[in-house]
Amino acid sequence: MKKGILFIISGPAGSGKGTVVNELISSHDEIKLSISATTRNPRPGEENGVHYHFITKNEFETRIKNGEILEYTKYCENYYGTPLKEVNEALERGEDIILEIEVDGAMQVKKKMKNSVTIMLTPPDAETLESRLRNRGTETDDVINWRLERAKEEIKLLPDYDYSVINEDGKSQECAKIIYGIICAEHSRTERTKEIIKKFI
Repeated sequence: MKKGILFIISGPAGSGKGTVVNELISSHDEIKLSISATTRNPRPGEENGVHYHFITKNEFETRIKNGEILEYTKYCENYYGTPLKEVNEALERGEDIILEIEVDGAMQVKKKMKNSVTIMLTPPDAETLESRLRNRGTETDDVINWRLERAKEEIKLLPDYDYSVINEDGKSQECAKIIYGIICAEHSRTERTKEIIKKFI
């Protein structure tokens, strides 16, 4: 059985990662979304093992020490991260896995899993990004300005990614199709298909 491939999709806040990933997953049952672990409390309607794996801070820190967390970050005193065992088991089953994570996490994974594929999702330009953030209506000007500055730093890392995909307004379906094309192309890379030689020689 062929091993699955780990695809990391990241980008600045306002790039539309969640919408595009949901479109991709809903259109292709064979692609699975990795479920993150967190130490924060569940919000109304969230289920353990569905939205997140909810664990204690002590357990999370123990897993970090034991090398059981592929990547992680800390936000508002809570940890968020990717359980390594579940990812490896899914890849061994031949499943393609999507990690929808922040840029820092993407760089952590890239160092640890050389065969992973990184995709940065971006808005078409800075003006569109600011418009999206302001239209949310959920954050203060200070937070929006911080996110815009943070986005500049994140997008500077674009050359470290394998692919970049622009997410135009109202075109999440088209964006998801481009990413699916990347997934299909990665399965045809010669380095992943060397076993074909054995069928002829």
